[in-house]
Amino acid sequence: MNKNYYAILMAGGVGSRFWPVSTTEFPKQFHDMLGSGETLIQKTFSRLSKLIPVENILILTNEKYNDLVLEQLPMVKQEQVLLEPAMRNTAPCILYASLKIKKINPNALMVVAPSDHWIEDENAFVNNLQQCFDFCQNNDALMTLGIQPTFPNTGFGYIEFDKSDANPIKKVNQFREKPDYETAKHFLEQGNFLWNGGIFIWSVKSIASAFEKFQPKMNALFQQGFDNYNTSSEKQFINENYANAENISIDYAVMEKANNVYVLPATFDWNDLGTWGQLHEKLDKDEQNNAVVNATVILENASNNIIRAEGKKLVIVDGLDDFIIVDKDDVLLIYPKGKEQDIKRITAMANNL
Repeated sequence: MNKNYYAILMAGGVGSRFWPVSTTEFPKQFHDMLGSGETLIQKTFSRLSKLIPVENILILTNEKYNDLVLEQLPMVKQEQVLLEPAMRNTAPCILYASLKIKKINPNALMVVAPSDHWIEDENAFVNNLQQCFDFCQNNDALMTLGIQPTFPNTGFGYIEFDKSDANPIKKVNQFREKPDYETAKHFLEQGNFLWNGGIFIWSVKSIASAFEKFQPKMNALFQQGFDNYNTSSEKQFINENYANAENISIDYAVMEKANNVYVLPATFDWNDLGTWGQLHEKLDKDEQNNAVVNATVILENASNNIIRAEGKKLVIVDGLDDFIIVDKDDVLLIYPKGKEQDIKRITAMANNL
């Protein structure tokens, strides 16, 4: 294990499109969404620890999830859990974690990874990550792992790389916002566009320098607390100052401004498990393409559905095609899969009842 390798595990999201299973109190990263025996955050932590020392993996989350993190990752110490006192998107929390790491080890190389994605081929992931670490060790580079697109998805941002670059690691031309369907089709036809999976790799020196250059105000805010980091006064400083940071993503804050951005097209299978439909893709299915989790079912004239219940509840379905059927506590959701992006809106309505 290389003591210079660190990871920041992003675990603060709510996953509202997975309602009613994922809730503000108990978000999707703390659920075993695929019935694998491990929750998503446990799977991600285990995958990262194949290359990164356990004590060098920091978990960034909301303070309300502190107990959940420690319960599900008993090998983690409290000082490895970084608690955000306010929701401020990815740039402030990445800067905060990077400065903490810089104070411990100015020669550190780090990966930032979401805690709720599904990667099947973990060996390929580790190999890709090692390639990125090696590149960042020798170059002043901000790197990302780009996902090979399998269809014209309008729900992801895209990374356009230099077509003429014959190296395995490509120079990034630009980040592109979530496109409409025709634009996404055009991206795929070009052959030099990858999905932005939100996995970033860099040296502490490179990311600190980028924040200094592109986010001087935010950088000054967090630099004020440098002497406090990794001491008993850190929590007080963060509680008093964190909410003053701009609410901005790492993509907007740094990646889209920098000219030393590189991408490695990933060789592993990846799913961001953002919706019930994406979960349906990853689950085992019957001959009618129905996926069933934690339920006993009788299905007639039913196809392309995802059915999830608690305690092996008996669920009987007749005449439904392409539906999400979820039974959780006092909520029963029966919703067309084609309208799954609206579940976020429905969740807000339900919370107001």
